[in-house]
Amino acid sequence: MDSDDASGSETVLTSETPAPKTPRSIVTAPAGATGRRKQAIARVRLVPGTGRWVVNGRELAEYFPNKVHQQLVNDPFTILGIDNQFDVIARISGGGVSGQAGALRLGIARALNEIDLEGNRPTLKKAGFLTRDPRAKERKKYGLKKARKAPQYSKR
Repeated sequence: MDSDDASGSETVLTSETPAPKTPRSIVTAPAGATGRRKQAIARVRLVPGTGRWVVNGRELAEYFPNKVHQQLVNDPFTILGIDNQFDVIARISGGGVSGQAGALRLGIARALNEIDLEGNRPTLKKAGFLTRDPRAKERKKYGLKKARKAPQYSKR
């Protein structure tokens, strides 16, 4: 009986799993969001399409040649299992390459959250994609060489 109950519960889980996925592929409305990381700001627009990326007028591989950054910005789609269902149009300004990639990922995650709140939010939240990273460069203080580096101290 226990094995029947276990298989019965597995059947219930598999029958529930496809239900949220159907609205995701039907979505036709575009969504937009803003992501920030360090000094970088990314304005992202998601349009249902074939998975085309346009970042500041260039392709993703051209704008982010590093595979780590490409994977980082693609993570929200991968974790939701909706690769190549949306075209991404993004304008990024400020910051460095890593900050821009982080800002783009946050913008994409926020836009996906806007598209399907009930279906996407728990997964994105659990993965930490909806959390803005508050770390920024600490300001330099007077009397110090950098934010925390003090000049060399001589006792005698």
